[in-house]
Amino acid sequence: MLKRKLGNSGLEVSAIGLGCMGLSYGYGPATDRQQAIGLIRAAFERGITFFDSAEAYGPYENEKLLGAALAPMRDQVVIATKFGFDFGPDGGQSGMNSKPAHIREVAEASLKRLNTDRIDLFYQHRVDPDVPMEDVAGTVGDLIREGKVKHFGLSEAGVQSIRRAHAVQPVAALQSEYSLWWREPEREILPVLEELGIGFVPFSPLGKGFLTGAIDQTTEFDKSDFRNVVPRFSAENRQANQGLVDALGRIAEDKGATRAQIAIAWLLARRPWIAPIPGTTKLHRLEENVGAAAVDLSADDLKSIETALAAIEVHGDRYPAHLQARVGK
Repeated sequence: MLKRKLGNSGLEVSAIGLGCMGLSYGYGPATDRQQAIGLIRAAFERGITFFDSAEAYGPYENEKLLGAALAPMRDQVVIATKFGFDFGPDGGQSGMNSKPAHIREVAEASLKRLNTDRIDLFYQHRVDPDVPMEDVAGTVGDLIREGKVKHFGLSEAGVQSIRRAHAVQPVAALQSEYSLWWREPEREILPVLEELGIGFVPFSPLGKGFLTGAIDQTTEFDKSDFRNVVPRFSAENRQANQGLVDALGRIAEDKGATRAQIAIAWLLARRPWIAPIPGTTKLHRLEENVGAAAVDLSADDLKSIETALAAIEVHGDRYPAHLQARVGK
């Protein structure tokens, strides 16, 4: 697979990464450990060298999983993880925490769980309104100088936070949701990333599975699947958004590709410093996603996609209100 550099940081990653959250958290029961290790290693065998985790995924279990799966090829991969939350005795998030001392504690714990001596990309998971961004960036900068972290990232941060962080410690990458059915980053985020030379790592590039065409208004999710509380995934909104999936299907058929491949290829065509991280628990979906790197969308193709989707209104918020309040800060 071709490689990409995340902005001006020099951090080189596979054009498509693997978002590992769903193996442990968020989309129903955790995947069997050996099966998950097999999937991660299969991703590496197919050219993926960029793996995304967080202490919050589980919590903690996802990092342990990556540490075990990637140990044999540690020096050939880029591992990203995140800090920024406290957790209660039951494992649930009990609030944000990006205090400098806590960032250091998380870094040390993540290094052990990941079975490594450095974190390649260390993201602040969400902007903490109680801790100045300068303190956060400065602390990660110290960890970089100590060799424990290689690069600093932000997740779901707004323009002002990005600027404030970057002024203290260069930000290698911003990770936020971006896809054919969530294009908000095009308004303010992409221009500032281009200006500052920061890479972009879109998560949920397949609209949390919806853009694949495998989900419709009759789909029932596991009780532990967080899509149950996402307004965009109400049965009514899924039905209303079906037109987007249908249009994507027509475009995919014309190109001899799948909906997922067109959705990922579209992101790759947006900027050369964008590296999406689709997640999956299934080998055939992994192979389908990897195949997107070989789908070449011409200027005419991209224009056709814009034209086809321009008339389609996407229904429903991407987060419930309490989670929406944490993003774009």
